[in-house]
Amino acid sequence: MDNIQNSIAAIATAHGVSSISIIRVSGEAALSIAHKISHLEKITPRYAHLTSLYTTDDALIDQAIMIYFSAPNSFTGEEIVEFQCHGGMIVAQEILDTILSYGVRLAEPGEFSKRAFLNGKIDLTEAEAISKLIEAKSVDAAKILAKQMKGELKTFVDESRDALLRSLAYSEVMIDYAEEDIPDDIMENIVRQLDELTDKIEQIVEASHRRRGLIEGFKVAIIGKPNVGKSSLLNALLSYDRAIVSEIAGTTRDTIEEQVRIGSHIIRLVDTAGIRESEDTIEKIGIERSLSSVEDADVIIALFDGSREFDQEDEKILSIIDTLEDKHCIVAINKSDLDVSFDSAKISAYSPLQVSAKKSFVKLTQRLETLFDGIGEGEELMLISARQIEAVTKAKYAIHEAKIPLIEGELEFFSYHLQEAVKAISSISKPYDSEEILDKMFGEFCLGK
Repeated sequence: MDNIQNSIAAIATAHGVSSISIIRVSGEAALSIAHKISHLEKITPRYAHLTSLYTTDDALIDQAIMIYFSAPNSFTGEEIVEFQCHGGMIVAQEILDTILSYGVRLAEPGEFSKRAFLNGKIDLTEAEAISKLIEAKSVDAAKILAKQMKGELKTFVDESRDALLRSLAYSEVMIDYAEEDIPDDIMENIVRQLDELTDKIEQIVEASHRRRGLIEGFKVAIIGKPNVGKSSLLNALLSYDRAIVSEIAGTTRDTIEEQVRIGSHIIRLVDTAGIRESEDTIEKIGIERSLSSVEDADVIIALFDGSREFDQEDEKILSIIDTLEDKHCIVAINKSDLDVSFDSAKISAYSPLQVSAKKSFVKLTQRLETLFDGIGEGEELMLISARQIEAVTKAKYAIHEAKIPLIEGELEFFSYHLQEAVKAISSISKPYDSEEILDKMFGEFCLGK
């Protein structure tokens, strides 16, 4: 009975109308369940069986493809059976209900990947890459995550871990064999290795922060004074009327966020309330949220009205973007289809684009696409979660703390901090094992003389 209760099942495809749905079963009971549902006597591993599927009352459910993966040669490392049936809300659910009726339990979110990790089929970096790949917001993100699924981040972790363990092994040797002849350049080698690793960690963390929008979706906030056409631009980019547009200043009282595809990227586009001095309580709240959106955004589109003269409210927008040193900012003059009254010389330093929310904004979308593609370029390794960034940051801090006692010759404290660095960097992919220090010590030094 335990093998049935320890087996799990779930629909692996999104709910809704589709041509194909996949139901997956993992655990010791998977093969026996396949025999019961298909009525097949012989099921060959890794062979696509076209078969009818039946309920516990032998009522026909569907004709489907059934594939059996024998342990340990499966995603989870356990027995797995996948049923590929006709899509829709009913058929897949009926197959799942039949499987569950035999005592198999419904899988928890992420449990298939969890079992794959626990059974040594994937490490934590690959598990996180699988999760993020499903949510990827750009082609560049998919490429980065595919590399991680192939072990790119794991390789970095293993190499970093190896370098730390080597330095730790040197330290332990100097502590335990202080009277022996230790090479004079050991201290220099340790410092050099730690400096190189610290530099690499800093580069990776910086690149990860800069490129996080590739996975999460870049957040683009449209700001400007009231009635410059922010909502009209949002509607035009979305190709439907999402925001209310009127001639009344202050119509938009709150931020509106929608997703739109620009080139190969899915971005989060935010329409904000017009920024100006206001005594209206609700409008003031909207303006505060606009300023908050500016802080959270990766890219700012500062919009000005080409049909009106430059005024103090426009000056306020300029003062805001002047403070955004760490943001990408695109300045655009809207309503280029109307008579021009705006003095573009006031914002010439920002190379403004001429656009029309009603007629043509191609230059703006091209600028955005070029910007996002530029951020996506590069071969730098990328950390894809806050957990990974926190781990390497802890490792970097521990390395920094280790250098002080190293220079002062307090090797026991140096070893303590370096062990903390090893634990932190190891947590990205696998647990830390202190026995590895001994392996390094005996592997690189002849201690039996």
